[in-house]
Amino acid sequence: MTETITRIEHGTGRITLNRPRALNALTLGMVRAIDAALAAWSEHPDVKLVLLDGAGERGLCAGGDIRALYDAVVAGDFSVPQEFFREEYRLNAHIARFPKPFVAFMDGTVMGGGIGVSAHASHRVVTERARLAMPETGIGFVPDVGGTWLLGHAPDELGTYAALAALQMGAADALLCGLADLCVPSTNLAALAEALRDCATHGEVDECLGRFATEAPPGVLGDARAWIGACFAGESVEAILQALARHPEPAAQRAAAEIAGKSPSSLRMALRALREARQHDALEQSLEQEYRLAMACMGRPDFREGVRAAIVDKDRNPAWSPATLQDVTPAEIEAIFSGPDYGGLGLGIPG
Repeated sequence: MTETITRIEHGTGRITLNRPRALNALTLGMVRAIDAALAAWSEHPDVKLVLLDGAGERGLCAGGDIRALYDAVVAGDFSVPQEFFREEYRLNAHIARFPKPFVAFMDGTVMGGGIGVSAHASHRVVTERARLAMPETGIGFVPDVGGTWLLGHAPDELGTYAALAALQMGAADALLCGLADLCVPSTNLAALAEALRDCATHGEVDECLGRFATEAPPGVLGDARAWIGACFAGESVEAILQALARHPEPAAQRAAAEIAGKSPSSLRMALRALREARQHDALEQSLEQEYRLAMACMGRPDFREGVRAAIVDKDRNPAWSPATLQDVTPAEIEAIFSGPDYGGLGLGIPG
């Protein structure tokens, strides 16, 4: 089976992720196929816009093929994640800078790497079925694929909450966080794809999408902005947890409990990465930082343990190492952020 279906239909470059049994999880071959299609279509006279969707009924993409990365790391082959992350993050930058309209249908599950191939698009469509998340802190990893850039710039610390707690967001919350642009009913996506055939410019795509847009189902973050903004403004994970524990809002107590179960090392790395992403001038800087952190995670025990507990044994009971925030020293985190860049991505910063 072809994992990525690329074709030109009536002026539209269509990309369909085609691993429905794996919820369209990204492999290196899929990353390369998408990147090659974009390279071929950027100046192709018959391609006016690009449309990305996923095969099957469950969602666009559940993320990268984490099990394949886990197997490689367990076998001691770090060249596999190094190659995958380098090409995946370069693809994220390619999507963000693609010169023609790039429309992503973010229907159903869109997590991790799925965010990377869709939330950097010029036009991002969610549906009432959308469930978006950056779940990395729960598997001993860090938000990547430009996730620190996206969530770092979300308003009122909503992105900090989403990243640390690995929050699943519906359509309204994704719109509020800036991960999507508008909501279209899932039953209307086929008609929208057909209507887009008549569009050739960003303005025409905007107008077309506006005709199909509807109000998103109610979310949860809108009414919670006050306590989230107050509690997640802390400069350390401990300060955030203390603020949550003191807050009278029951949802704050639940957030504290959720965060407390994540990898302590990942929480520290994620918070610092989010804060630093706010100071970056471009997505590419955040991607370069994420690459360094991703490769550092590959050599640490929490990634192997997190994937084991979530995907391999599925006991949902990871034994993190170090086990507590207090055991993750500032010097240890500093060494990761200032450590080797593993060759970097070579993206450069747009002028």
